[in-house]
Amino acid sequence: MKRECLKIIGTAHVSQNSADEVRESILTDMPDVVAIELDRGRYNRLMEERAGIVRDDTISIGKIIKENKVGVFIVTTVLSYMQNKIGDDLDIKPGSEMISAIEAVEELNNAQEEDEEGNKYICRIALIDRDINITLQRVINNMGFREKIKFAYALLESFFTSDDEVDEISIEELKSADMIDEMMEEFRDIAPGVYGALVNERDQYLAGSIMNIPEDKVIAVVGAGHREGIVHYLNHPEEMKSRNELLTTEKKGGIPWAKIILALIPILFVVIFFLAYINGISIKGNLIEFVVISMLMGFLGSILSGSKIQSAIIGGLVAPLTIIHPLLAAGWFSGLAEVRYRKVRQSDIQNLTKAESLRDLWNNNIVRILLVVVGTNIAVSIATLVILPSQVFIPLFMKIFGM
Repeated sequence: MKRECLKIIGTAHVSQNSADEVRESILTDMPDVVAIELDRGRYNRLMEERAGIVRDDTISIGKIIKENKVGVFIVTTVLSYMQNKIGDDLDIKPGSEMISAIEAVEELNNAQEEDEEGNKYICRIALIDRDINITLQRVINNMGFREKIKFAYALLESFFTSDDEVDEISIEELKSADMIDEMMEEFRDIAPGVYGALVNERDQYLAGSIMNIPEDKVIAVVGAGHREGIVHYLNHPEEMKSRNELLTTEKKGGIPWAKIILALIPILFVVIFFLAYINGISIKGNLIEFVVISMLMGFLGSILSGSKIQSAIIGGLVAPLTIIHPLLAAGWFSGLAEVRYRKVRQSDIQNLTKAESLRDLWNNNIVRILLVVVGTNIAVSIATLVILPSQVFIPLFMKIFGM
């Protein structure tokens, strides 16, 4: 890639103007390569949708819960919701500018004829983005607990309070340099971990992919928010992380204090029971209280979150076990049970954009299952951290030491 022959088009992913600009630039400039901000998976999905290929869109929520990828799924759903919502408001599908680029390349190639020597101009497409699954996993890995709370609050606030209509003019204004800088700065303040993986790291990856293109004349079609970062890393490649570092999904080292504390709580419960037993203190009543309170909170957390009665019973039954086992969560079990009664499809994500009330959200299978998982876990956590210590373990501890 010759730098002087590189043209980077910053687009809005839900703008018809962006789609038109991309097509016109490709047909006019006739590049050797059109590099688009897609990975192989997203490219294939766009091509299937364009060809009218309909596949089974059932989402295996059970597999997501079992593999502990609920966080990644939530981030994916939120991002899909936001893009689809804006796309619906503007009557244009997300990714339209990428489809426009692909169609322009096909149109360009089909219009060319062989020269006298039998050679024919061919423009190819290069997929330059990082695998979305790697990006989302790194988003989760980079976020601390406080950042997750702050980010979730900002998302909820924007979801429930933003009623302003989005129009084509405002979308084009968002592509201006000043507006992008302001939005990126706000994004960085709200969730620096998310910004790092979703924006900065991808700026580096996209820049590296462009640099590795062997042809001379390149048009790169990327989101407007990435353009400045890509230019920066093209000018300063020494600041880029290695490709291997950008592709790893292993969490950074460090002492996981939160996990250690959560693991110590059930150990402490077991120790208190054991000390009481060896000191001749009857623990039968305390054990019954422990089981009853745990089961009741697991059941209530699930049923109040909108689960079926069967799912709530399972959440209640496993609650005592999950409290003393730090690697298990009652919400997983109630959620897995709920999956049997609620099939989740891609259409459920799309229907989120049409939600106009809390009732619409409540009736969405994705939202309901996630509520069951989270609600059950919250209720059991309240039992673990508040009710059981005050009603069972502190009184027992006081008996052990004669207080």
